[in-house]
Amino acid sequence: MATFAVRAARMFDGTRLYGPSTVTVEDGRIARVDTTGAPPAQGVPVIDVGEDAFLLPGLIDAHVHLAFDASADPVAALVAADDAELLAKMRTAARRAVRVGITTVRDLGDRNYLSLALRTELADHPENGPDVLAAGPPITTPGGHCHFLGGQTESTTAALLAAVRERHERGCAVVKIMASGGNMTAGSAPPYDPQFSLAELRLVVDEAHRLGLPVAAHAHATSVIRDALDAGVDTIEHMSFMTEDGVDADPALLARIVASDTFVSPTVGYFDTGRPVAHPPAIASRLAGIEAAGRRLFELGAKVVPSTDAGIGTFKPHDVLPLAVAQLVAKGVPMLDVLAAVTSVAARACHVADHKGRISVGADADLLVTGDLLDDIGRISDVRAVIHAGVQVPTN
Repeated sequence: MATFAVRAARMFDGTRLYGPSTVTVEDGRIARVDTTGAPPAQGVPVIDVGEDAFLLPGLIDAHVHLAFDASADPVAALVAADDAELLAKMRTAARRAVRVGITTVRDLGDRNYLSLALRTELADHPENGPDVLAAGPPITTPGGHCHFLGGQTESTTAALLAAVRERHERGCAVVKIMASGGNMTAGSAPPYDPQFSLAELRLVVDEAHRLGLPVAAHAHATSVIRDALDAGVDTIEHMSFMTEDGVDADPALLARIVASDTFVSPTVGYFDTGRPVAHPPAIASRLAGIEAAGRRLFELGAKVVPSTDAGIGTFKPHDVLPLAVAQLVAKGVPMLDVLAAVTSVAARACHVADHKGRISVGADADLLVTGDLLDDIGRISDVRAVIHAGVQVPTN
């Protein structure tokens, strides 16, 4: 791989903001970081990114579905596609993500473990898509939320243990369990109801942890969020705090979340299609309360990893994370907190912090260069360069 350098007027390394900085890349990793303003070593070519450039680690979207095509009916499109067609759509989604600087995604639900096949393909062609941390088909109840992905599992000890072990044997990076109902599956439990008991969640978590895998729990319901905390899951997805009648972000529960080791992954971000966002009715009627709870978690110092659920609708394309960053800042979350949340904090949540989410010597050379974000957070969409695994990504 080539050796080259990137110079920027400002750099955010995943935790701190610096002035003029130079990062040297060698063999796909970061070989040198200089924050003194000194030039790179003689003979090292420098990528021209402009005098006002802002350098940060590649973004991490910790909850996507590459198999959903961001159409008006992604479930129907998925069901209608054979595996070859679906994998082709996933390649397109991956390419769209990496071109805006999303260099790692955690795919929390595919069909037939296709995200593992895509992961293998992209390892040899990092310019074509992000690193994929795959869950495979999410564990769900028979007929439960997203059962069409193939993860239906009986609520017996033997079946649940077998489901976890299969994902480990296939090489998944995380186990996803649909702890509550959801919004996309006709005939399944509503999002404010549980799908698995606390004992069943504990069984899955204990076995996954024994095998070295983290667990991500889909949890809209307030009661299920409590169960997920009690079970010791690693990340709680959506965090909608739903009850049958509304939203109940109980302050005592928020305090428990902050004090715990669990990361929380609220769903954020939308692309403006020119039409009102078509949230499911259960979300739309509770949206203000859900968003307020998410902001409160940031304020209280919880380990928040905002992620997009990319693919689930026309307003959720696979390149929506930068827009989500700008939208969170516009709603009052401090910019550096948001940038850390989608880089270094997300890397910790996804168990890849030893080589992702930071600009430091030895880390993967995953870099995003934009216009000056201190001038305007919207310039996160002014992409000057994307480097993934030391390879410059075409951005047009």
